[in-house]
Amino acid sequence: MAASQPTLKHFILRQEALRLYRHAIRASKAVQDPVTRRDTLAWIRSEFERNRHITDIDKIRGGRRELRQLFLTSIS
Repeated sequence: MAASQPTLKHFILRQEALRLYRHAIRASKAVQDPVTRRDTLAWIRSEFERNRHITDIDKIRGGRRELRQLFLTSIS
């Protein structure tokens, strides 16, 4: 199997990334200020776009942990 072919784990992580993206978009609705909300949405989108082509599973997992930590600290 070539290294560039996605594995089942890649597909699973992709689905989880999409779920986290949707969750981040929904969570941004809690931001009261419209300008801050728009900036937050732009930041979320740019971060996901910037990391869109990462295929290293360890890097994906690390990003997932960082994003979850961000959600936990922003909710608290």
